[in-house]
Amino acid sequence: MGRATAGQKHGKPNPGTSGLGPGRGRGPERRLGKAGRPVYQAPFARALGLNIPNLITLARILSVPIMVWAISSGEMLFAFALFVLAGLSDAVDGYLAKRLDMASELGAYLDPIADKALIVSIYVTLGISGAVPRPLVILVVSRDIMIVGAVMLAWLLGKPIAAKPLMVSKINTAAQIAFAGLVLASLGFGFDGGIVLDVAMAVVAALTLLSIAAYVREWVRHMGSNGSIGKTR
Repeated sequence: MGRATAGQKHGKPNPGTSGLGPGRGRGPERRLGKAGRPVYQAPFARALGLNIPNLITLARILSVPIMVWAISSGEMLFAFALFVLAGLSDAVDGYLAKRLDMASELGAYLDPIADKALIVSIYVTLGISGAVPRPLVILVVSRDIMIVGAVMLAWLLGKPIAAKPLMVSKINTAAQIAFAGLVLASLGFGFDGGIVLDVAMAVVAALTLLSIAAYVREWVRHMGSNGSIGKTR
């Protein structure tokens, strides 16, 4: 009989034999997170560098065209239900990323992309349908275009901006999402938001302007120094 390898003496499978090496014919891979907790990844997700929070975020991005279709078709209750699910998925993927030590650089970029895709698409669609005043739509969309353009310009000039949102941006994003949800709910359930919608719209407009001012200030400061500022969500 041949001599046993060191791994076989200790009862460990020898990688590359019997088709049991890493990545061969196996189910979800078990690895340890930053805090020593086990983290599992399906083979296809592992190949793409994805984890569970990233997959949830991707599902949120893919739900955006369905919501746009629902709003355009007048299916406001269905659009509202999808909107609520998207909001819940945002909370779930953030919780899992922190709780299970699954935060990743990819997720840091995917999450704000999902938020922007959701907000811009819904505001534009609601604006076209007349449910949201077009000046507010232009303000919200212009802010995102300005920020994305500033980030790209900083990168082209060799001064990339870190993917970290300012506090005012977080509050603004929450207000924009809440207002969109309120509009969809009023259309889906057929109630008149009245003064509540007017106040919420004024708050969104004010916060959007404050966010633009804050990012212009931080971007100018960043470009004049060697530091970095946070990219909005």
